[in-house]
Amino acid sequence: MNSKGFHMSFFRCSNISISNVKIQAPDISPNTDGIHISNSNNIQIFKSKIATGDDCISVGPGSRTINITNIKCGPGHGISIGSLGRRPNEEDVYGITVKDCNFISTMNGVRIKTASQPSYPNTASKIIFDNIHVNNVSNPIIIDQYYCPHRKDCKQDSSKVKISDVTFNNIWGMSKTKIAVDLECSQANPCQKIVLRDINMDYHGLPGKLATSFCSNVQGEAYGKQKPPSCIKRP
Repeated sequence: MNSKGFHMSFFRCSNISISNVKIQAPDISPNTDGIHISNSNNIQIFKSKIATGDDCISVGPGSRTINITNIKCGPGHGISIGSLGRRPNEEDVYGITVKDCNFISTMNGVRIKTASQPSYPNTASKIIFDNIHVNNVSNPIIIDQYYCPHRKDCKQDSSKVKISDVTFNNIWGMSKTKIAVDLECSQANPCQKIVLRDINMDYHGLPGKLATSFCSNVQGEAYGKQKPPSCIKRP
């Protein structure tokens, strides 16, 4: 409770299970991630409640075979993979599953973020976001490859991180902002094999206004219900 920084941090760990944890910090407290993982493998996080001023769970470079299940997140910045590519020689990220989670009044829902300046090569692949409920969430689904919170001209730079084989499945609820699906990938390294399946989100704004989606530099496919209409073409 009320940590000065990350509440729990796992670095170069293997075969760890975390369950029935409650983490709490004010929603205005910076860098108070609930659980941070990096350079670790076979980590299980489940049945926990996390309310902070930053990411509920952040998955950093070198994370492999991470399963995050049944997490209640909010307030906070959601569950994030990244940021990636900030430093040279980062290890790749793969095999991440986020499933059966509930986001309430968070800045983001499920997010992948990579640094744009400076940016170093890295890859993130085999990522699944499945059965996610959002309520009053500003960015329910977001890939941000122009992440540089300390600069204003990030769009001029292209991330060198390669994102591929990412599935967003059965994500539903209410978006606080009009753009419910925001996939902004690197011009230098377009996202590949991105799948949207059974997306069902309304816009919690003005009556009669529908949520929208936005894509840039994305290659993938969309299946099933797509609300808002997908910016990725159906096969």
